[in-house]
Amino acid sequence: MSVGITGTGSYVPSKVIVNKDFENHEFLNSDGSRFKYDNPVIIEKFRAITGIAERRYVEPTLNTSDIAFLASEKAIADAGIDKEELDYIIFAHNFGDVSHGQSQSDVLPSLATRVKHHLRIKNSKCIAYDLLFGCPGWIEGVIQANAFIKSGIAKKCLVIGAETLSRIVDPFDRDSMIYSDGAGATIIEQKKDGGEILSHSSATYTYEEAYFLFYGKSYNPTEKGTKYIKMYGRKIYEFAVTYVPGAMAACLDESGVSINDVKKIIIHQANEKMDEAIVKRFYGLYKMENPMGIMPMNIKKLGNSSVATVPTLLDMIRKGKMANHQLKKGDVVIFASVGAGMNVNAIVYRV
Repeated sequence: MSVGITGTGSYVPSKVIVNKDFENHEFLNSDGSRFKYDNPVIIEKFRAITGIAERRYVEPTLNTSDIAFLASEKAIADAGIDKEELDYIIFAHNFGDVSHGQSQSDVLPSLATRVKHHLRIKNSKCIAYDLLFGCPGWIEGVIQANAFIKSGIAKKCLVIGAETLSRIVDPFDRDSMIYSDGAGATIIEQKKDGGEILSHSSATYTYEEAYFLFYGKSYNPTEKGTKYIKMYGRKIYEFAVTYVPGAMAACLDESGVSINDVKKIIIHQANEKMDEAIVKRFYGLYKMENPMGIMPMNIKKLGNSSVATVPTLLDMIRKGKMANHQLKKGDVVIFASVGAGMNVNAIVYRV
């Protein structure tokens, strides 16, 4: 018996925001001063670095827990299980429910509790809890579900990653163009032919790195009180390309699988250039060039939805929505992520 992914689902919001929509924004430096470049130049430089041409924002009537519920319904149906058989609902997010037009986060009750309520699950033995682990939260949730099942205290787990980042971005910060909304969900269970988690690794770096991502004030000096998601982009880039390749390699070596047998690397959709650099350095550790088509990407169309990117990308591949990317039984996949904490993790998975 092995522990694997038997169902996936995702929710991609219908509202499309293209780069051109930011041309009338007033972007400021962190000290409140104006950029010396016009917005079209700023936006084009942004696209060249991140690869993002458009992103998705959630509808005003929906919150993070709502879109997580919609993704979860699809995952449960895809796995063909009875929702009452779920032992755990693990919901990875970072900012709770932030209603449209509001800035205050709502996490009482927990978002996992809200999803269980929306699913109308009666089983009180189904434990629902939230997981705050930055962008790597969904992967960490899968690692926890794997441990629960292998220990014998669970048989079926629902692991969710969802976020509505569009509601906690500073409109005066050009980094606001990076973030998007979305939800992805997976069923993890023990089955004879349901895939297999071969190895995993996680690490948290806090000595100097803890506040590379943080909550900070608006770059508009006239705006008081409200805080927004902020980051030191260059430091994050350097951190990611330094630590993620090694974590992936350590995880792969522990699995006993040859790097030549890896078919896909499904990595957090944070920044196109950064992800390309991570994968290049990973293969460089094995004195190899990375194969063409090894890393599917949807960041160009969907932006960075934080903890939702990896499960959403996996669902799109499984459902045939990513051109030239497929997974078949027996394929080896590496999941990897990096984010606030600063946290890094990876899973080697056989489909």
